Amino acid sequence: APWRAALLGAALAAPRCRPPPFSTTGARGAKSRRLAQKRALTERQLTRYFVDHRKVRVVGGQGGGGGHSFYSEPRKEFGGPDGGNGGDGGHVIFKADRQMKSLSSILPFYQGFHGERGGSKNCYGANGAYMYVKVPVGTLVKEDGRVVADFTQHGEEYIAAYGGAGGKGNRFFLSNENRAPTFFTPGEPGQDRVLHLELKTTAHAGLVGFPNAGKSSLLRAISNAKPAVAAYPFTTLNPHVGIVHYEDYEQVAVADIPGLIRGAHQNRGLGMAFLRHIERCRFLLYVLDMSESQPWIQLQDLKYELEQYKKGLSTIPCVVIGNKIDLAQSRINLPLLKEQVGERVIALSALTGDNLEELLLHLRELYDNYVKTEQSQGKSPVKW
Repeated sequence: APWRAALLGAALAAPRCRPPPFSTTGARGAKSRRLAQKRALTERQLTRYFVDHRKVRVVGGQGGGGGHSFYSEPRKEFGGPDGGNGGDGGHVIFKADRQMKSLSSILPFYQGFHGERGGSKNCYGANGAYMYVKVPVGTLVKEDGRVVADFTQHGEEYIAAYGGAGGKGNRFFLSNENRAPTFFTPGEPGQDRVLHLELKTTAHAGLVGFPNAGKSSLLRAISNAKPAVAAYPFTTLNPHVGIVHYEDYEQVAVADIPGLIRGAHQNRGLGMAFLRHIERCRFLLYVLDMSESQPWIQLQDLKYELEQYKKGLSTIPCVVIGNKIDLAQSRINLPLLKEQVGERVIALSALTGDNLEELLLHLRELYDNYVKTEQSQGKSPVKW
């Protein structure tokens, strides 16, 4: 009929129903979505930063239970017990890997693989596979405040949790006095430990200075690292490691240690949480704010804090960097600093990039001297 065709054409011509541009769910659903989105963002941010401390619980694998069976076949009804022993549980092993640079990928819990149960016909259960956990070189493993492992070389291993022993099958208890034992033992549980992992940075050079001396800006200028830069103290709350690349493919790692203050060896300010990163640096770069009055006092205070934290730490090969040389007051203080300081002074500006070439060349000289010293002593230098 004509009227049916008209209705059908109108229906086809009408716009289709589209979902509204706004959410029609309740406030509870919107809040749950916001919480889920925030949680995912925090998890992503966790792997962006240099993590130097982790608390880990490790449990070895459970041993497999012993088998319980008796051999029986036609014309041999009393073949005796043939239950095999269970397999041992797998260990949890920490292994140093030079490719790992942070503890951000370390999980809070690790469980070893379980051993299999013993079978009939004297078949032993398979042992649980070992679980290897890669940790960076320079990691300390502590238990109840006591150091139980110190990874200084690539490939070193430490058994963090032993797997449990497998149980004995009834074949194990066969004797002249007991020709048909029914007794068998279950597998033992694995070792359960709570360990604290601490990472001492194994960078070649460490930037040491008071807050707002320009360490983060200098690291940005000579490497691809992106530490936060702002005009307030304690901008850097986590250590950052930047890599300086040279034309012969050598790489020098430079660590930005969070700013120290007077009394840091007494755990003031950020305290000793970051002083430990300076211990294993092969040479130090003292960054001084040249715009301050008497900048050589900063160097004396920095060396005092390092010496109070660990004796001999201030005698590591070093170079003094006079930063912010683009300011007028800094150019006035530069000749006074050179008179007061016996070490080599490199004046530069991390903001404008003035005289960065001299720092990069001297940094390479320090690195080459370190490599030659390690090789002459029969040691392998740390490579990045």
